[in-house]
Amino acid sequence: MKSYCREKMGTYSVTLLPGDGTGREVMEEVKRVLSVFQESGLIRFEITEIPCGGQHYLENGEEWPEGSFEHCRDQSDAIVVGAVGWPGATLPNGDVAGGQVLLGLRSALDLYANVRPVKLYKGVKHKVHGTFRDVWDHELVDMVLVRENTEGLYHALLRRSAMAAKGGDKDDPLVIDRFPGLNGQVEWDVRPISRNGSERVVRFAFELAKHRESRMGAPQRVTCVDKSNVTRGCRLFREVFRGVASDNPEIETNEAFIDAFSMWLVRNPEELDVVVLPNMFGDIATDLASVLQGGMGMAASANIGDKHMLFEPVHGSSPKHAGQAKVNPIAALSSVQLMFETLGSKNDDEDAKLGSAILERAISEHLSSGAPVTYDLGGAASTIQVGNAIAERCMVLLAEQSS
Repeated sequence: MKSYCREKMGTYSVTLLPGDGTGREVMEEVKRVLSVFQESGLIRFEITEIPCGGQHYLENGEEWPEGSFEHCRDQSDAIVVGAVGWPGATLPNGDVAGGQVLLGLRSALDLYANVRPVKLYKGVKHKVHGTFRDVWDHELVDMVLVRENTEGLYHALLRRSAMAAKGGDKDDPLVIDRFPGLNGQVEWDVRPISRNGSERVVRFAFELAKHRESRMGAPQRVTCVDKSNVTRGCRLFREVFRGVASDNPEIETNEAFIDAFSMWLVRNPEELDVVVLPNMFGDIATDLASVLQGGMGMAASANIGDKHMLFEPVHGSSPKHAGQAKVNPIAALSSVQLMFETLGSKNDDEDAKLGSAILERAISEHLSSGAPVTYDLGGAASTIQVGNAIAERCMVLLAEQSS
């Protein structure tokens, strides 16, 4: 393969956290694709792999080796996670072992924007009533959901995980003695939403809309989704959204309540471009949206802050499928594509941007050509077969680009 000879950006330090179950399997395909781009000379990486997660906890009594958080914080340009969580792997306080890996990094590195692209590729069929069929039009499903990633219902868990990851004093527990009108045992969680946290993720969504408009050559709309007709935190979120919208009058906007939006999402996806949501609603809506693109095996994500970035497929460790080499690696490979794109934008690196375009094209061509796919898309191919096929397509495209 020919190498690229023009002046290159520096080497990117990438930390891989395979985690548990099928996360380890898809990470092998991530490494396969990264090696293709490394060998081409287009993008250079220095890769560090750190064992972590619930299985590591059961085997070693730790969620990850000492110093792992500091490495991610101080020596990583980007982090890629496989999946975290394993049956029976629970901390003494009841939290999932491995939480300080994923949740701790989200909170401690202040990765406030969870970015979930929802794009339906040509050739992908949807499983409905046990059979695979064409349901949505691939030309009409191309949106990005932006979920606030550090506050809301998960704030307390995120804080605990962050404190465990980086050390330091624990927060004093919140105490509420009773809830008027409720009797017997009551468990509760708070859902704080702040002005600062809301404003930064909403501004991120508007900047993303501008980026998509420039790249796609089509106007983009930003839709705010909340429950501001009921909850005070969401009223603040909606108020902040309107303020940021007034600063960006060139961007069309829309507003929706989460219950009605859930219907619109599957009925009229062509009306959605960029969607911004508080944490819990974003968690639920993004998984629902994955159905539009073929399921969780196709769902990639980026966790973005001002100084750090982390990428992960969102399908989880899937213990029942672990060790069978059957899960779809495309969500993980699309997460790498997001990493290339984000590194390219952040560093004004045209080679990383080109790498993003090549990897996305390889995935698209694999799916549209009728090539073998995994069980979740109606096929019988293995994780390795799909990963290898996409890696080989990348090699061909890279060779064409460098010739």
